[in-house]
Amino acid sequence: MTFQEFDPVSRFVAGTVGPTGNRTFYLQASDGRRVVTVAVEKQQVSILADRVNDVLDQLAPMTATEPGQPGGAVEDTDPLETPFEEDWRVQTLSLAWDEGRQRLVIECHDHDPDEVEGDEAAADPVAGGAEAAEESPFSRNSLRVTLDPPQARAFARRSLSIVAAGRPPCPFCGGPLDPTGHICPRANGYRR
Repeated sequence: MTFQEFDPVSRFVAGTVGPTGNRTFYLQASDGRRVVTVAVEKQQVSILADRVNDVLDQLAPMTATEPGQPGGAVEDTDPLETPFEEDWRVQTLSLAWDEGRQRLVIECHDHDPDEVEGDEAAADPVAGGAEAAEESPFSRNSLRVTLDPPQARAFARRSLSIVAAGRPPCPFCGGPLDPTGHICPRANGYRR
């Protein structure tokens, strides 16, 4: 099992690669020399950013200032650090608040953490077979990033702007519009 922890993290951002309509979304954490880049879905980025803002509004409204304001983090508009390879694809995200340290903790897993506890047989390739060796909890990946409130607010703001930078929505059905239009279900299949 590969477990990467960034506490403190010097940079944690969401970013994309590819043209609008065909983008791949990533989360990237770095602390100087070490960089971890994991692939995520667009909806995961959007939901994570919304939840980060919700937690900060409830638990740290005074310290979670917007980027560019006094006490806020510097707004990070730089692209993802390159060159990079996707380390793994995120399946599960979790969010927690460390009350003692007043920090937000984000965890990314390429597996369901609740399933790992019941996989003792899979940890033994002899007992579980070759398939279990490939799926053993020792080959699973996790990433934990700890952010102070201004860093977390800056992460959420950047994430929401990246999600919003995609294709504009159709005024009829809300689906994404391609540059050439799209077949709109609300218009009985006619192009809009």
